[in-house]
Amino acid sequence: MILQESVLSHLVSDVPVGVFLSGGIDSSSLVAVMHRNGVRANTFSLVFREEEFNEAPFSREVARRFDTEHVEIPVSQADTLALLPEALRAMDQPTVDGINTYLVSAKARAAGVKVALTGLGADEMFAGYSNFRRVPKMERMAARLNRLPALARRPLAASVAMLAGKSDRNRKMAELAGAEESFVHPYFLVRGLFAAAEQRALFPSDQYEAANSSLDAVLSASIARSSNLDPVNRISYLESHWYMRNTLLRDSDFMSMAHGLELRVPFLDRALVEACFRIPGKRKLQGSSPKSLLLASLGVELPGEIVKRPKRGFTFPFERWLRGEMRPVVENALLTNGSDQSLLNCGAMHEVWNRFLAGETSWTRPWSLFVLKRWCEENL
Repeated sequence: MILQESVLSHLVSDVPVGVFLSGGIDSSSLVAVMHRNGVRANTFSLVFREEEFNEAPFSREVARRFDTEHVEIPVSQADTLALLPEALRAMDQPTVDGINTYLVSAKARAAGVKVALTGLGADEMFAGYSNFRRVPKMERMAARLNRLPALARRPLAASVAMLAGKSDRNRKMAELAGAEESFVHPYFLVRGLFAAAEQRALFPSDQYEAANSSLDAVLSASIARSSNLDPVNRISYLESHWYMRNTLLRDSDFMSMAHGLELRVPFLDRALVEACFRIPGKRKLQGSSPKSLLLASLGVELPGEIVKRPKRGFTFPFERWLRGEMRPVVENALLTNGSDQSLLNCGAMHEVWNRFLAGETSWTRPWSLFVLKRWCEENL
């Protein structure tokens, strides 16, 4: 009932309201609630040529099942490159996220839509991320490690580092094993793009350590505020407070408003958020389907292929694009000294790029450095 009231209240508008439909559970749930209450949705989906990233079959099935007015927006590397300078100029601060929202907002606004709903917030409220299972395990591991004397932890950390391999996740596990008691919390290790040693290499300024120390104090205060929550709801709080508020919500806001499009987030209605935090964390992880509590509250079944498919975020095929048409642009930016060379260490950026080409790090690492460099050139 609370979810239904939230969705319907966000449809109040003097202009038609669209829905960004990815073909996943979150946006499909919005469409299902609208359909159940007699509202025909106008839905917009991105379509890629890259088959493994193309969600068109899923969004089409949702559109067919719930009889929406459906519009597909084809997106290519060339489209993204062409819009990139405009998107960077729209940023009030650099971010790894948001290019996707900028592009789909431009297309939706061109189609006459002025207000659109998104499924943002459902993962945070209904424990949709893998972090909800992963971070509590790391909390328990960190607690056990903190009971070891420093002399025992050093060789353990060295062994983990040697055996873990070169992937992002393995490097973070090695850092967790070697972290001292001053280590803030595993959540920030998981969400961070770069491990501590990589950060120090990338940002050689003398001011880095002082700034990092100030940040640790802010992060520690956040952990203290969530200490009375169970492990799963603590991750809900941290995801909402840090990743969602500082990245997803902020990026969605300025990228959509750059085109005069208002985005609304029914899953973050206050009454719904408060209700979700009253639910014990363990219940959010129960059930054979992801976000089973959300699915149970819809009052209508989603197509089976939507519920059972692997989770995928609202992202572009950057992993492939950075090795294709985008490679010369990104590679040139990362491997060429620019006006920001006092901010970023060129050799460390080379290392990040080479690790990406070798398959040892994800596209988010070089992409974040590329956006940072471009943003600095545009604004500093």
